[in-house]
This record gives sequence, C-alpha cells and structure tokens, in this order.
Amino acid sequence: MSLRPSAFILLSLPLLAASVACAAPADSIRLDIDQAREKVYPALVNISAVQRTYEGGRSERAPIGGSGVIVSPDGVVLTNFHVAGHATRITCTLPSGEEFEAKIVAQDPLTDLSVLRLRLDRRPDPKAPLPFANLGDSDSLQVGDFVLAMGNPLLLSSSMTLGIVSNTHRVFTDTTGSEIPKMELEDQEESGLLTRWIQHDALILPGNSGGPLVDLKGEVVGINELGAAGVGFAIPANIAAQVLKQALANGKIQHGWLGMTVLPVSKLNRQTGALVAAVSPSSPAEKAGLAPGDIVLDIDGDPVTVRYFEEVPLFYQRIAALAEGKVVTIHYLRGDTTLSAAATVTSVERYNGTEGEIRDMGIAVEEITAARALDMRFPNHDGILVTGVRTGYPFESAQPPVRANDVILKVDDTTITGVESFRKAVAGAGRKDAVIALRRDNEYLLAVVKLKTDETGPEGGELPKAWLGVKTQVLTPEIASALKLPGRKGFRITQVYPDTEAAKAGLEVGDLLIALNGNKLDASRQQDGEDLRRTIEDLSVGDKAQLKLLRNGVAQTISVLLEATPGDANDAKTARQKELEFAVRELVGLDRLKRHLPRDQKGVLVTDVTEGGWASMAGLSADDLVLSINGKNVTNVASFQNVLAGLLPTKPRIFQVFVRRGYKTHFVFIEPDWDKLSTGE
Repeated sequence: MSLRPSAFILLSLPLLAASVACAAPADSIRLDIDQAREKVYPALVNISAVQRTYEGGRSERAPIGGSGVIVSPDGVVLTNFHVAGHATRITCTLPSGEEFEAKIVAQDPLTDLSVLRLRLDRRPDPKAPLPFANLGDSDSLQVGDFVLAMGNPLLLSSSMTLGIVSNTHRVFTDTTGSEIPKMELEDQEESGLLTRWIQHDALILPGNSGGPLVDLKGEVVGINELGAAGVGFAIPANIAAQVLKQALANGKIQHGWLGMTVLPVSKLNRQTGALVAAVSPSSPAEKAGLAPGDIVLDIDGDPVTVRYFEEVPLFYQRIAALAEGKVVTIHYLRGDTTLSAAATVTSVERYNGTEGEIRDMGIAVEEITAARALDMRFPNHDGILVTGVRTGYPFESAQPPVRANDVILKVDDTTITGVESFRKAVAGAGRKDAVIALRRDNEYLLAVVKLKTDETGPEGGELPKAWLGVKTQVLTPEIASALKLPGRKGFRITQVYPDTEAAKAGLEVGDLLIALNGNKLDASRQQDGEDLRRTIEDLSVGDKAQLKLLRNGVAQTISVLLEATPGDANDAKTARQKELEFAVRELVGLDRLKRHLPRDQKGVLVTDVTEGGWASMAGLSADDLVLSINGKNVTNVASFQNVLAGLLPTKPRIFQVFVRRGYKTHFVFIEPDWDKLSTGE
C-alpha cells in the first residue's frame, strides 16, 4: 500500500511535534552539562605522586596517579587519602597544562579524604586568578539526578563522563547482611564507617579516585572513591566539607570516639535505639560501663535511632562530631532496666603507626598503636614492631635472626619508644655488636647484631693470566662428521674478539685449531671445552702461541701474541650510592669487548637499581653505562664518587644522569625527596 503525499503530511505532523517536544529537554540537558563543565572542569587536577611503602625491610617508592579538585581561590585541593596518604611528592596538573607542586594540609583515613594546597608562590604570576569549584549540598541529591564524574581514568588526564544517581545512601554490608565490614583501602586503616556513599553510573576507572562528582548546577556534590562493574561510589560533599573545615582551621582532622560498635535494632522488633555489638577494651564506653547487648537510647538527651544499616553511619557521625574531652551522658537499656552513664570522648587513633627504616641495617619498623596492639594480641604497645628484614643485612644475620613481627624493646640499655629512638639507639651503639631485647609471640629473646656494613667491592684480584682472544667449540664426532672431517679433534673458532691480538693475527670464525705449540689438541667431548683455555693460561702474557689450524681444509700456522685476560666483573671496583639507591662498577675489558665499545671507553656500569628507590623511580636500569652526572664526566668509580660527593651537599632538585643504553644514549632525571633522605629514609 502506498501513501498519497497529503496523507504523508498529515501522518508526519504528530511525529514532528513529538520530536520537537523531545528535542527541547535534550537541548536543555546539553546546556546544563556545558554550564556545569565550565564551572568545574578548569578546577580539575591530575595528581601524580610518588608513593612510599615498606616491603621486605626497606622503603619502596612507586608512581601513583589520581584526581582531585581545587575548592578555593587560594589553591586548596580535595582528593582521596588512598591517593595522597603515603605520597612523598605530589604534582597537580590542570587541564590548561599548568603544573603545581602540592603539599599535604591534613589527612583523614576514616573518610578516605586528603586536603592539599598548591604551591602558588612558584607561578610566574602568583596573584593570577586560579580556577576553583564550589562544594554543593549532597543531601539535596535525589535518585535519577544527572551527575558528571571528572577525573583522570587510567591516567588519561582531564576526562568527563555522564551518569545518574542510583542511590543516595549506599552502605556496604557483608554477604550475610549482618555487619558493615572494615574497608581497607590503604593498609589496614578503617575507611567508610562514617560514609553513606552516593552510588551512580557515571564511568569510574582507576585514576578517577579523588575527582569531583558534579551536579548539573556545576557544584561538587561528591568526591569519587571507587568503581566496579559500571557502578561508581562517591563520598558525599557534606562529609568532605566537614573535613575541609577542620583541616583549614586546625591543620588536622579529629573524630570523636567512644569505642563501641553498633547494629540496627529492627531484628529486635524495635524502632528506636542502637544495639551495642562490641566495646573496645579501655575505651570510653567500657570505662562508662557499657557492654555488648545494651541498647543505646540517647546521647546527651538526643534520641538514637538505628533501625537499619543505612542509619549506622549517622550514629558514628554523631559521635565523630563530638569534641575530644567532652563528657556525654548516655542512656541505655540493659534488659528491662534503663541506665545512664557518663563517658569522656577521646579521639580516634590511627591503626598504623609511623613507619621508618634504617637502610644500612636492612630493617623496617613501625610504631605500635593501641589499635594495632589489640589486633595483634600484644600485652601492651611498648617497643617497636619489625615489619621487614632484608636478607644479608645485619638484623637478618643476627644471632638469632630478627624477624618480621618481632617487637624490639631495647637496644643495649636504651628503651625503644618509637622510630626515632630506635634509629638513634642503633646509631649510638658505638661498637660492632649490639644486644637487642625483643618479644616474639610470648617469648622474650636477646639477639646480638653486628652493626657493620661493607659496601665496597674488590679492587684487585689474581695476577693476569694469558688469553687468546677467541671463543671456541669442541670438535665433537658429530661436528667433525658434519664438516666431512671424521675423526678430527680440536676446537672450532666461534668468535674472534675485535681489536685483539688474535684478530690482528688473522684468526677467523670457522678456523679449526688442531695443535698449539706443536702439541695436538685432542678435544672431542663436550667436557673438553675448557682444555684450550687452561692450556693457554699455563703460558705467560706476552708469549707467542704457534697455532696449527685448518681453514677450508688447508693447513696453516698462525702466530698469536698472548694478551692478559680482560678484567672480570668480579675483579672490578664497585660503589653503592645510598641516597639514590643504585650500585655501579668499573668497566672491565670483557665489557668493552662484549658491548663493542672502544677500548678507551670511560664510565661506570650500573649493576643494581634498588626496586622502589629514587633511581628506580626515574627509570635508571641495570646495564646502563653512566657517562656523566649533572654535566660532570664520570670516567671510573673514583670519579663517580667524587662527582656525587660534590653534588650531594648542595641537595640538587634533579640529578641529570647521562647514560649509554644499548647503542643509544639517554638522559635519566632522578628527583629525590631530601626531607625524607635527611632522616635516613
């Protein structure tokens, strides 16, 4: 059936009207998105940081990336604690390309938030206006609202995605729905007990952490924290605003703590109160007399209502808002009796204590907090916890060896109270041996540690032996038959080192060596492979070796002046750079031959780059040949040490290391953190 033109026009009019009606909201949303983007996107920051962790008895550094947002005209930035919490250097880059160094103002593991401040004094014009975004009211969000997630997913800087809010009060419970588990975003620090997340479907990927969640009014309503399977979760802006206020006012974040864990009361057929599930030992709640099974009715006269898990964070928020030292009156129900108690609020203590290492001794330690002592079932939190010991270093070689999870109580007669006291005690031991008192499980042990390190390598070796300057393979029966020389014994030359006496004498790959100085070479088995080398080494450097050989079936004799065996790596002088964490050795003759380097090639060969150290972070690699540092030539180990001895006292921001890598040259820029190096870390 066909339609007449008039019928087509009549049928099209309703469709046209509908399409116009649909286009209007779409255009409106597009306009809202554009306006929101213009308000917040310029204030988005790409965070590049150097993160420090402690593994295997030493500190390791690694690059980490994330996102953040500028929230004040003077350069205050909000991001996640798990982005900046263990950072030793932070760089923030704006979508405009402008780059800033940032410093940490305050950290809050409990909400997974960090507050940073940009170093505006290093701008060409410090007074130039800086883009910033405003925090909005996250409580006004509704399910179905459009939101924009801005950040740097997969380190692809300055990206934006669109989604809708799917839940405004998301709380995570375990698979049985019986408790809110501890979220361990960074080590074992608790995170999320105060938070009801904003759940949305704007795409969140690694690297988005710390970036803003923005409503269509152009206000930051959340700080994105994590995402999985197409679902994103953001910390509400109202929580971020409270953290920001404390950080700017006090330079730190304080949360009140009473030391009790609560559960909803709905399964008790109640509509009010909160069920006490646990009380921490020595906490304000325990001292006030509260016990598991009690039902908290009110705090200072304000009713408590925890009917379901979504209300648990609100209870903790109320306690967190209490000032340290405040005495609160708690009314609670025990059985059928209503009781009251007075509790003095304390501050939440971090689970992890301050960490540190003594690099020369190969040991990493951590101060013991009360929370860690409880978790590890320690009798107290005296001493310092060993978190790792490096193989081959003094504490691992102690008698008996010190191990991870040991608690060091004393060094000689010095009681250990923290990282610094431990470091000073080891430095002040004043002799080669120190007696370490430690607790291991329920034992109290003594260990003797030799406090001595030797970081210099061998400088000499045996007297040089004679060397022919070729590599060979044995003429086995199979090889001889393949060459149509059945029964022939000796050696086949497989390589002639360039610029050697052997090369000058005219030896070639493929020559068959059958006699040396008139003596037959009877090698025919694989185990005879070292016979020629041993025979040559029995001669003297400077002697002439008369070699009888076959070349293309024709016998001839060639005289070769024997050279000294090129230096072996085991005989080379070495040095280790402590601050930048890499080791070098001098070039030896075989290095130059194998790498096809000129005989007069200078420099030092990198032999080891400590994983997670500053040199490793910069990309220095084992086998790099260091030619100069900050423009100063490096010819051997002595000059390497002299160059660095002159540079280190000036604490340069960058060590520009010029290297030969393979057949190319390359620059490596090592940027140490001097504040940390000054403490021996």
